[in-house]
Amino acid sequence: QVQLQESGPGLVKPSQTLSLVCTVSGGSITTNLYYWNWMRQPPGKGLEWVGAIAYSGQTYYNPSHQSRISISRDVSKNHITLQLSSVTPNDTAVYYCTGGSGYAYWGQGTQVTVSS
Repeated sequence: QVQLQESGPGLVKPSQTLSLVCTVSGGSITTNLYYWNWMRQPPGKGLEWVGAIAYSGQTYYNPSHQSRISISRDVSKNHITLQLSSVTPNDTAVYYCTGGSGYAYWGQGTQVTVSS
């Protein structure tokens, strides 16, 4: 059973860089044709796709935030990392790690608040 667990700071100050880690267990992030996504849901709004990293390591970013996003992986640790720079209060959201084949697997989400 593949399980995903997000971790990171719950509070980030404006203009700083947000860093979140998704730990994948029960399966490999390099499994053929698997993609690993970051999604987020701001308060009172719907889910927004932030970006993804493929089994090959190729990355894909939401054009709306492309200049601020970096997604990477550590194969030895089976981790996916999201970095979002120059955060503002508009980046306040529950952040989810999801992936596999389609969006088969989901983490429980982690609340991130951007505030001074």
